[in-house]
Parts: sequence; C-alpha cells; structure tokens
Amino acid sequence: MTKIAASIEISPKQAVENEDIPGLFPAGTRVYITDVGTDTAETLTAGAKRVKDLGYTPVPHFASRRLTTKEALEDRIKMMTQEAGVTDVLVIGGGLEKEAGEFDSSMKVLETGFFDKYGIQHMGVAGHPEGSPDFSEEVAYEALKFKQDFHNRSDIELRIVTQFGFDADNFTKWAEGLSSHGVDLPVHLGVAGPAKLTTLVKFAAMCGVGNSISFLKKRAGAVLQLAAGFDPDEIVNPIEAAATSTENSAIKQIHVFPFGGVKKSAEWLKARGSW
Repeated sequence: MTKIAASIEISPKQAVENEDIPGLFPAGTRVYITDVGTDTAETLTAGAKRVKDLGYTPVPHFASRRLTTKEALEDRIKMMTQEAGVTDVLVIGGGLEKEAGEFDSSMKVLETGFFDKYGIQHMGVAGHPEGSPDFSEEVAYEALKFKQDFHNRSDIELRIVTQFGFDADNFTKWAEGLSSHGVDLPVHLGVAGPAKLTTLVKFAAMCGVGNSISFLKKRAGAVLQLAAGFDPDEIVNPIEAAATSTENSAIKQIHVFPFGGVKKSAEWLKARGSW
C-alpha cells in the first residue's frame, strides 16, 4: 500500500538538547515544536534554529491565548524568522484553561498580518475531528471557513493539522467531509505514535493538543480501552487506504504525537515505510 508522508513533534527542550534527533528524521521533515506556555520565546527560537540547522523544517507552535500582546507576538515571529529561518508555523487556540491576553482566538492572531509581514510561507491551523469541549461543532466549522478565507487572500499556504485520535473511520469521514462545509484545505491527521497505556494521557498535554486535553480526560476510559495493546498501524493503515484510494483526497499526511518517545516513533515510521 502506498504510504503517505509524516511529520512529528518535539518539546522545546528536546529541540535544544536531544542527542538522538540529528539524522533521526529524513531531511526536510516537518518537526513541530510545542508550546505549552512554560518556555520563553528565546528557548523556542533556539529550538527552531537547531532543528533548522539539522536539516529539518521547524514548525513552532503559536498558542493564541498564551500570547499576551500584539507586541509580544510580533517580537516572537520576528525572532523566529530572522534568527532561526522559520518559514512554517502552527497557529492554535491554546485552550481555555486560563484567561487570554489580547488574543482569544487564532483568527485574531492571523488578522494581525504579522505572519505575512515576516515572510511565513506555510501554516498549520487546528482541526478537531472528535470535537472540543471549548466550542460547538458549528463554531469549529465557522472557524475553519474563516481560515479558508485567510488562505484565499494570503500568500501563506494553509493546512489543517488535527488533534490525535483512535477512530480512523471517523477521522477520515471528517476530513473528506470538509469540502461540504466550504473548506478545501489539505488535512494532516494526528495520530499517536507507539506508546504504553500509562503514557498516553501523561504526554498529551506536552504534545500540542491543548484544546482537547479536557475532552481526552472525559473519555479516558474509552481511550485506554481502545489503546489496549495499541499499535499505531491499526489507525494509520485505514487512513492511508482511504487517502490513497480517494481521488483528490483531502488527507495529505499524518502528524505523529510521539507519546512513547521520539526515537521509538521515528523507528516505527521508518519500519513501516512512511520515512
């Protein structure tokens, strides 16, 4: 079966310090750098620079509700682009666990025009195939329509990067059904890499799924049951089959949350032929 491409994500500390990542991923691989609100812009930039220097494509997260002011946002984008050569970013809401600064949504971050100003060429935006406790399905589709409009009037190429999940059929139907809502952005579906049961929830907060953490906790029992003896190929194989058999499929690749470790996920991706 034809394999679709894969990206992966790491923490800022891993980006700066991890001794395994040189040569671990194929050249040019999108490596997302998470932002859970505990790292400085300088640390995030240093991580992005190392990822870039190692021959990968750094994709730093911009969690909208954790961005305090327009000045702080512009400073971070300027630092990322000028010091680390960043041209690709992920812009997410960042959850509703605390009061927002100047930005209560990713749409307001996009409207600043800063990403265009500093030469960002590619951008991921969030998708929620299993819903979110923070907003309704209707609101989620309206947000994606706004992002579609932004894509249409901007020079930046947008894609949708989703939260992780365990229902391949549901994820596939969601992705292929976006066009009926006026959204034709390419979709990168989030999947969990190889992991023990005890690490799945533990690492979720570190791996860029801030908006769906409380949702995940509410369904922890179901998730753990589904993940018993978890083999990521049980999720990825059906997704690939659907993507490669559907003409003009919206699904372009998978995005891996390496709950069981970056090296373990990389080895799995190489073994299965994604990399």
